[in-house]
Amino acid sequence: MDIDSTKLTVFFEAPFWIGVFERIERRKLSVCKVVFGAEPKDYEVWEYLLKNYSRLRFSPSVETVVKKESVNPKRLQRQIRKETAATGIGTKSQQALQMQREENKLVRKALSRKQREAEKQRQFELKQQKRKEKHRGR
Repeated sequence: MDIDSTKLTVFFEAPFWIGVFERIERRKLSVCKVVFGAEPKDYEVWEYLLKNYSRLRFSPSVETVVKKESVNPKRLQRQIRKETAATGIGTKSQQALQMQREENKLVRKALSRKQREAEKQRQFELKQQKRKEKHRGR
């Protein structure tokens, strides 16, 4: 088996996480799709790959053009940063928790602002009352 390259792409296709294995051997491309279910961790994907790669059922081979792909490492880092910033890292539940934390933060800020303003107003009224007491005409 003369494999030129193998590539795995994992993506979310509601409601499951899907893995697509692409294998190019002797200028022929064959593909296999795997459904992971919940979001797989890196070590889970690696384990799955080691245990089940020989049992994967790849599609019939299709003729393809193989071109040498050299990617600038800085460009690759920028692309990775952009992709992770757009989608965010973590599961749906982690993202929901993050949104909840953000909402709680806004509520907390508004509450503390109201308390600060109330305290300022109380101090102001106290000062005004003291001023009036001084000027009662005694």
